[in-house]
Amino acid sequence: MRSSHPPVVMITGASAGVGRAVVREFAKDKARIGLIARGRDGLEAAAREVEEAGGEALVLPLDVVDADAVENAAAKLEERFGPIDIWINAAFAGVLARFLDMSLTDYERVTRVTYLGQVNGTYAALKRMVPRDRGSVVLVGSALAYRGIPLQSAYCGAKHAIQGFHDSIRTELIHDRSNVSVSMVQLPGVNTPQFDWIKTNLPMKPRPASPPYQPEIAARAIHFAAHHKRKNIKLGWPTWQAILGDQIASPLLDRYLARTGVSGQQSDEPVAPDRRNNLYAPVPGDHGAHGRFDANARTRSSQLWLTTHRGTVALGALAAIGAGLAAGLFARSRAEG
Repeated sequence: MRSSHPPVVMITGASAGVGRAVVREFAKDKARIGLIARGRDGLEAAAREVEEAGGEALVLPLDVVDADAVENAAAKLEERFGPIDIWINAAFAGVLARFLDMSLTDYERVTRVTYLGQVNGTYAALKRMVPRDRGSVVLVGSALAYRGIPLQSAYCGAKHAIQGFHDSIRTELIHDRSNVSVSMVQLPGVNTPQFDWIKTNLPMKPRPASPPYQPEIAARAIHFAAHHKRKNIKLGWPTWQAILGDQIASPLLDRYLARTGVSGQQSDEPVAPDRRNNLYAPVPGDHGAHGRFDANARTRSSQLWLTTHRGTVALGALAAIGAGLAAGLFARSRAEG
């Protein structure tokens, strides 16, 4: 669904990965976009892509853990382009390590970026949207908001926290009969540069635990969520499998992940001694949306098609049921005749 008029959109984590793909998706609407991230190189490249697509962009370099900076960015975007229609929270950070091998400083940093960064963005957005009684906020979650895995305790904890935060504020808005929508998109593994810059103390290069999806698919799901008032969009069959598997057989899943989850998140290539990470500062350069796993990344999702076309699916199911009933009645009438 494309907007009928160019919306004003704020996107955090806009310089690379999923956030960068989301920028490109909204640029197709010729949107006026505020771009938040720490890395200026990626932000300026994203701004050029927006303008080349016919939209307008405002580069806002900042760290989402700074609530005052996020608030000031929201004020600047509205001063430049008018009221914010859509706010996308896509910024996050992670560390790939066993819990007892992490510093608590790193643990707090992941939590502040991945959880409180979304809280800060949502607060700045709702302060403006609720009085106007219109607007849409999208929280970017993960299958790991429901099912934690080894080596990512900080990230999984933060995503679980976002899930609870979402439930709470959504019920408050419903209670107040607000027309403002807050949705959450639960993502599977995505082929982004994060695997090249996530902080790790493990010997081998990080990799997704299963074949990832291309970031454009995640961006389409987030764009859809921004224009519909659905509570959750769960992207990809692996996300559904993780959620349902945890609900049905959580202890068994613990044992399975204990056997496979550590080696499954490392490749057979060692980590370079001079490898840089982005936990406290951005890695210089424009890293785009894709990571290094294009060769085995999934380029489509049948599950997303079913999610975004459920009206068509329902009509098709009804038609099939009707045809079956008609065929049964015809066969019965012939038999009785």
